[in-house]
Amino acid sequence: MTPFRYDRARDVASACASAAQPMAKFIAGGTNLVDLMKLQIETPAQLVDISRLPLDRIEETGDGGLRIGALVTNSAAAIDMRVRRRYPLLAQAILAGASTQLRNRATTGGNLLQRTRCAYFYDTTKPCNKRVPGSGCAALEGLNRMNAVLDVSDHCIAAHSSDMAVAMTALDAVVETIAPDGSARTIAIDELYPPPGNTPHIETVLAPGELIVSVLLPPPPTGRQVYRKVRDRASYAFALVSVAAILDLDGDRVRAARVAFGGLSYKPWRSAGAEAALVGAPATRATFDAAATAALRNARGYGHNDFKIPLARRTLRATLTQAASLS
Repeated sequence: MTPFRYDRARDVASACASAAQPMAKFIAGGTNLVDLMKLQIETPAQLVDISRLPLDRIEETGDGGLRIGALVTNSAAAIDMRVRRRYPLLAQAILAGASTQLRNRATTGGNLLQRTRCAYFYDTTKPCNKRVPGSGCAALEGLNRMNAVLDVSDHCIAAHSSDMAVAMTALDAVVETIAPDGSARTIAIDELYPPPGNTPHIETVLAPGELIVSVLLPPPPTGRQVYRKVRDRASYAFALVSVAAILDLDGDRVRAARVAFGGLSYKPWRSAGAEAALVGAPATRATFDAAATAALRNARGYGHNDFKIPLARRTLRATLTQAASLS
């Protein structure tokens, strides 16, 4: 491991100031960053430990939503009764990810910022534009079974890894941040991750030293919430395809719908096409088929991951069927 300087932050302001320095990184749970440092993929000159900052609470908001602190562990979020009752989608998604030991350590903010698990990103003998800008993308013609099929570029086809972020995208969550100059801003999760384009190494819109302090969940939507994850084994595996669906029925017709995918794009993918196909239509297999077709209309496989496109269609159909209580 490359030597680095360690700084335990006393407060948010000092943490942001320290992390704004060149080659500095925040660390909290460290479940992703430490592994990357061991492999020499991440080589920060300074680690700013924020794990003791008072950002580990889940609080009510005045409008009936919840504010989840950036240092709330995944386990704590998943077992919180307010989350379980109002946002079961989020609890389901968190419990589908990683292992109990990792969930006990991993934080809300860190989960949103975890890096891709693309095999070529982890293999320092292979070119990877995300790891070394301008070096190429070995996944394009390599073993790309786990890679993305929606809205990526010829510079990078890495898929985003989070389960939690998929549910939060469907729930219209907002990230709250503090910058080194003390300014605060809110960022919709769907806007947190810029498209790869020709700069896939730029993975978020956060500025140097800008710290996620919390995630704001708006009041819970009406309707049934379901998270479904398809993976190679029953636990401790990243999604081949995952679907977060919220379906609100008015009799036998869909009054409102939200659909987000995991494992298919550079970010949790909110499907406007699927939602448009659902709203106002009867809650039938034909409607769910139409939504699945719309959701994957612009998908493109790269060989080994071609199977993800029909798999995503089937997974969405199954998830919607469950949400509509038709199964």
